[in-house]
Amino acid sequence: MNFSDFALDPRIAKGIAAAGYCTPTPIQAQAIPHVMLGRDLMGLAQTGTGKTAAFALPILHRLSAGPRGRARALVLAPTRELAEQIRQSFDVLGSHSGLRCAAVYGGVGLNPQINALRRADIVVACPGRLLDHLNRGTANLANVEVLVLDEADHMFDMGFLPDVRRILRAVPGREQTLLFSATMPEAIRGLAEETLTDPLIVRAGEIRPVETVSHALCALRQTDKTAALKAFLRSADTESVLVFTRTKHRAKTLARHLNEAEIPADCLQGNMSQNRRQAAMDAFRRGKIKVLVATDIAARGIDVNLVSHVVNFDMPDTVEAYTHRIGRTGRAERNGFALTLVTGEDEGLVRAVERVLGSRIERTRIPGFTPAQAGAEAQPTRDFDRPDRRFTGRPGNRGGNGRSAGGPRDSRGGRDTRGRDNRREVRAA
Repeated sequence: MNFSDFALDPRIAKGIAAAGYCTPTPIQAQAIPHVMLGRDLMGLAQTGTGKTAAFALPILHRLSAGPRGRARALVLAPTRELAEQIRQSFDVLGSHSGLRCAAVYGGVGLNPQINALRRADIVVACPGRLLDHLNRGTANLANVEVLVLDEADHMFDMGFLPDVRRILRAVPGREQTLLFSATMPEAIRGLAEETLTDPLIVRAGEIRPVETVSHALCALRQTDKTAALKAFLRSADTESVLVFTRTKHRAKTLARHLNEAEIPADCLQGNMSQNRRQAAMDAFRRGKIKVLVATDIAARGIDVNLVSHVVNFDMPDTVEAYTHRIGRTGRAERNGFALTLVTGEDEGLVRAVERVLGSRIERTRIPGFTPAQAGAEAQPTRDFDRPDRRFTGRPGNRGGNGRSAGGPRDSRGGRDTRGRDNRREVRAA
């Protein structure tokens, strides 16, 4: 299958060519025809599956006919970074359509957004700032035909569901609703039942990390982690590295320590202004900095295909969070590497991740930091005391269930799947 099979408007087909897309991803192949027919849809998909194009292309096709200069499609996203990423996708895919997309989120001035909203055909918004515009009378959703709720589970995690419900009441005349989520907690299931009419359910993939990523663990004392990370970044064959921490303070502090060690780095965390966050992302994309240190929430929406390594400086709280983190590397069929710095208290989650992977994660060491040095404080497990090999940091050195993959470039960029439903369902193989 290729994109010409969808019979999209020729102007949208030109945008697909401009984006360099060749082959639809499974979720796109399964979802796009039904969305083009006007069906409500629930998409359960992991990072890297191409969900943004799965809803953007049908929306652009639909809006290519009809009036311009009024908001006819609304996409809600939980974070500023994701909203900006979605807007950029609409801009590229719709570059020959003449349709205008406005991104609305906090941390920046209202006036530029007000001007953009006056002319926008598509609005991509974070719930809080959009409600601000609605309360001020600077956003008009009366003509919205299509509503998309993207990363609905994270909107729930971040406490946005009350805001989402208020926005839903502001678009009573919508003709189609699309909901995308990685998981299906009860709150999201309830929201889907409230907002979707006879929805088609599309699942893409299984709840497991992408197969183009190799995995490794390195057991350390907590007090050795910063020095070990510096040693790894100096010795490993890396291009761009995304480092995850558990807290905003640690992200900021770790980025400062790396810069002091002459390792170009910046951080991405919730207390930064939007301009500052955008500057950090731009520097990372352009290669001006090698390392970006981020928290889980701040990293939502990061779409940098050339991330060669993900480092979990702190082990995430859940297997799902691990999956989403490492999904930032190994994208667009490239090989990637995920290194996790662990202490003894992480043993339970390590076992859970290994069950999802279906194999034991490779134990490794960073030059100058032997497992024996992880010693008394960490109380590493027996397996941690027996590393498989000395770490080189090359994505080609396969560990865990990682394997090489090739093929033509496709339109990746989504998340993972879980949950059960008794409505009609299509599985993307």
